[in-house]
Amino acid sequence: MTAPAPPPAPPPASGGPPAAPPRPTWDPPMPPPAYPWLRPTIRIRLTLLYGGMFLIAGVVLLTIIYLLAAQALRDGAAMPIRILGGNFEATSDACYLPSQGLGSDLNDAVHACLEQQRQLALDSLLKRSLLALLGLAVLAFALGYLMAGRVLAPLGRIMRTARQVAGSDLHRRIELDGPDDELKELADTFDDMLDRLDRAFTAQQRFVANASHELRTPLAINRTLLEVQLSDPEASPEIHQLGKTLLATNERSELLVEGLLLLARSENEIVDRKPVDLAEVASQAVEQVRAEAGERGVELRGTRQPARLQGNGVLLERIALNLVQNAVRYNLPRHGWVSVRTEARSGQAVLTVENTGPQVPAYEVDNLFEPFRRLRTDRTGSDKGVGLGLSIVRSVARAHGGTITAIPREDGGLLMRVALPV
Repeated sequence: MTAPAPPPAPPPASGGPPAAPPRPTWDPPMPPPAYPWLRPTIRIRLTLLYGGMFLIAGVVLLTIIYLLAAQALRDGAAMPIRILGGNFEATSDACYLPSQGLGSDLNDAVHACLEQQRQLALDSLLKRSLLALLGLAVLAFALGYLMAGRVLAPLGRIMRTARQVAGSDLHRRIELDGPDDELKELADTFDDMLDRLDRAFTAQQRFVANASHELRTPLAINRTLLEVQLSDPEASPEIHQLGKTLLATNERSELLVEGLLLLARSENEIVDRKPVDLAEVASQAVEQVRAEAGERGVELRGTRQPARLQGNGVLLERIALNLVQNAVRYNLPRHGWVSVRTEARSGQAVLTVENTGPQVPAYEVDNLFEPFRRLRTDRTGSDKGVGLGLSIVRSVARAHGGTITAIPREDGGLLMRVALPV
């Protein structure tokens, strides 16, 4: 059974600047848009462009037709004869014509009637043209939306593949078929880039795993030789002291190797998932560090409510163990406490580890998640860990599709929150 890799944590920062306002540090969840259908996507913009151009063209065409029709009606409304007298019978209900009359009064009435009929004809033409234009505009927008969707379908496929790749699944490929156009060239270029990234990432993981595995054997041999030497009753006190120092150094190297191996394995997305209760995982982690917390005078508290999810139980236990160990080891000299809470909310299983401790500037929290980095130091220089704890926590959380957030407390210490999808 391998020993867990202790996580790094901020060393005491006496006299440091006051903590800046808390902010999320790693992969803060983005709130979903309130109205996703109003998002100005390329498809919507192309649809508006196509439909708008058609609508403008229709308005211009309608205006020209209206002006030409008005001119034609005006030219055709002139009477070729003048009425001098006689009896007349009105044939139009649109205007009033006297049944009897002579001279200019009758001519003026006929002209007024013709002008009114011309205006009614133009109004009818305008209304029917507007209705036809409205129907054609709706049809144009619908066809434009369908055409934009068909044209942008390869981009949607590229986007979905990129989203899957962002979840650490570098084996996905677009493999776009169709005509050899700009979109297919873009998809092929993206596939080539994924191939190179996949080979580089796999080679890196294989190198770390092989190196860590090869280092196990000499470290195990060194530990055995040191234990045999320490068991020799005739060894001098200096030899015993030297052996204990070397044994502690060897143990630290073993923890480092195990941490590197776990870090290399946890970078990929978890495929084999099983039901896990995050409360049970956190309780086991608390029990493992209870003795160490008692020696350091740190109180363990917190309510752990059931929070079930699909994941890898061993890796999730490593998350909880690293965070709790980190909170216990970097705490106040006395009267410190660590709160470990679990809950289920908004479709997520949330683990929160909060502790007292030294002040941690918000702008330095990012360094805690980098391998072999500590607060205000470039390399690990403490016997409290090997500098991989929080890096492993972040990698395991990302492999489960979750996030980790670190927030400095105003009174000192940190609040670590891990949110995992159920």
